[in-house]
Amino acid sequence: MLHGKCSCGATSFAIDALPRDVHYCHCSQCRRATGSAFAVIAWCDNTKISWFGEAPSENRSSNKATRGFCGACGSPLFMKYDEADETGLYVGAFNEPHAFVPTHHCGAESRLVWCDVAATLPSEECERQTLIKKIVAIPAAVLTKTA
Repeated sequence: MLHGKCSCGATSFAIDALPRDVHYCHCSQCRRATGSAFAVIAWCDNTKISWFGEAPSENRSSNKATRGFCGACGSPLFMKYDEADETGLYVGAFNEPHAFVPTHHCGAESRLVWCDVAATLPSEECERQTLIKKIVAIPAAVLTKTA
C-alpha cells in the first residue's frame, strides 16, 4: 500500500494498487488548485483508494469536475471528473512522492513558457481546449448554413 496525507494529518489516504497513469497537468485550473506552475496527478481506481480521519472537503471547480482538499489545513488532495471511476490524487500528497514518475504532460497549451520540467516527455492539449479549437476551425459558412 502507498500512503498519503494532508499537511496537518487530519485527512489521510492509502491506495492498494499502482495508478493507471501519472502525468503533469499545466491547465489553469490545476495551477490554481495547487498554487503551483503545474500539478502532478496519479490516476487511481476509486475502489483502490481508502480515506482515513477527516473526510476530504470538496469544491466544484468546473462544470465537469470537483477538487478535494483537507477541510482543516486546506492541502489539495485530489481532482475527480463527474461520474468517473477513478480519482486523480496529487502526487505531492503522497508520503513517498518519488515513487510516482510522470510519463507525459497534459494541458500543454497552458504550459508556462519558463516551465521546462521534463520537456522531452510527450505533451497533449486538454480535451476542452482541443474541442474549442476544433469548433473554432469550422468554417463560418458551415455554422451559418440553414437546412
